[in-house]
Amino acid sequence: MGARLVNKLDRSTVDTLPAESRPLVDPRSLQPRIVHFGLGAFHRAHQAVYTEAAAARSGQPWGIVAVAPRSADTVALARSQDGLFSVTDRGSGRTRVVAALTDALHLRDDAAPLDALLASPEITTVTLTITEKGYTRNPATGHLDTETPAVAADLAGNGPQQTVIGRIATSLATRFRGTGAPVNLVSCDNAAGNGPMLATLVRDFVTASPWPDKEKLLDWLGIAVAFPSTVVDRIVPATTPADIEAAANALGVRDGMPVAGESFREWVLEDRFAADRPAWELDGALLVPDAAPYQLRKLRLLNGSHSALAYLGLATGCVTIDDALRTGWGESLVRRLGAEITPTLPEAGLDLPGYVDALVGRFADPGIGHRLSQIGSDGSLKIPERWFDPLRTLESAPTLELALAGWVNATDPAHDFGTTDPAAAALAECWRDATPRTVVARLLTTVGAEDLAADERLVAAVAGRLPAVRAGRVEW
Repeated sequence: MGARLVNKLDRSTVDTLPAESRPLVDPRSLQPRIVHFGLGAFHRAHQAVYTEAAAARSGQPWGIVAVAPRSADTVALARSQDGLFSVTDRGSGRTRVVAALTDALHLRDDAAPLDALLASPEITTVTLTITEKGYTRNPATGHLDTETPAVAADLAGNGPQQTVIGRIATSLATRFRGTGAPVNLVSCDNAAGNGPMLATLVRDFVTASPWPDKEKLLDWLGIAVAFPSTVVDRIVPATTPADIEAAANALGVRDGMPVAGESFREWVLEDRFAADRPAWELDGALLVPDAAPYQLRKLRLLNGSHSALAYLGLATGCVTIDDALRTGWGESLVRRLGAEITPTLPEAGLDLPGYVDALVGRFADPGIGHRLSQIGSDGSLKIPERWFDPLRTLESAPTLELALAGWVNATDPAHDFGTTDPAAAALAECWRDATPRTVVARLLTTVGAEDLAADERLVAAVAGRLPAVRAGRVEW
């Protein structure tokens, strides 16, 4: 049906949608109040859904201007649809159009209007889903990587800002020199302490800048800008042609940017804000005094298991996460990893065994179809957050060692598992003229874990598991 449709999704066709598929709000009633960096599938299926519901239930016109850091084509597509897109719940099969976006901008091409927008007191909240690599952070130090060419160019003021951190810091300076209105900066990416992390990177940029008023700007950041930590959760696989066709069939119009995700979704935010924000709690978001226990639970149990399943699943010929759960080892891996990691998590009254039980069910859902190559990409940035601190804490971690062997195997340039990594060249170089132990140590050093690379017992244990993994076997 989708291929035969003449009309496309935009404001002119909203009234033709089935009643159950229409937005919760009139898109013309919203105003730009939030800037979001990252116009990807996860944002559209998560923060945009919460924000539209908050606007509908509070009666306040919370609209989002979404910024694409890289793809100008995505911006053009979003504008052609007046910011409208559909979200399909793969559990219920329901497809609904979301009307949270009021506009879309490109980080570099729209530098001037974006700077003006971020400086405006009408914008009270800035959110981010730019993935680990979008923060231009040195994983070894936790600080801004000022040696990255794009960061260096931004600091020198050579043309429009190329990095999200550079854009935010520069526009905050414009805001400070103008109205000085307070604002919330909310990272929604997978990192422990993502609020303080974002604050550190912004302050690092300001500190390294040539701006004569940077000391006063730093003082203002400490007073007028809030950096609450958050936890976001919803499995949102890459959109497939089947998803596009299903959305067209449900809507009766062509949607060029549909997303589909699992029914489960969660948003935990520290209740630390400097300015007005949407009432996200009206749609089930949880406001807490400290997000750290929730962050560590998700990073180490969900994301940690996801990565382990991805690398071992790819080695054994699996394609999707549910494929891995249908093996003889998949569920056992999740449960063993959960039991191993749980002692490293804070005691905060959270039901950790119940959380692991729920993960098994979520991962096993065949309707999600989350590809292991997608989950396994950018491993050099993901696994330090997910595995390394538990490895440093635990005296014995055989399941984590097995998972690490899976990642080591996936970095071998002889393999083509369909994963990508910004450090791919450096990781491949670790395999040159080296024994398995040397490869493991080099890889750990390359991703900033020199201490683990110096742990001879750990390196030997991981290297010892490599032959079985390379042969496509998962052995305890």
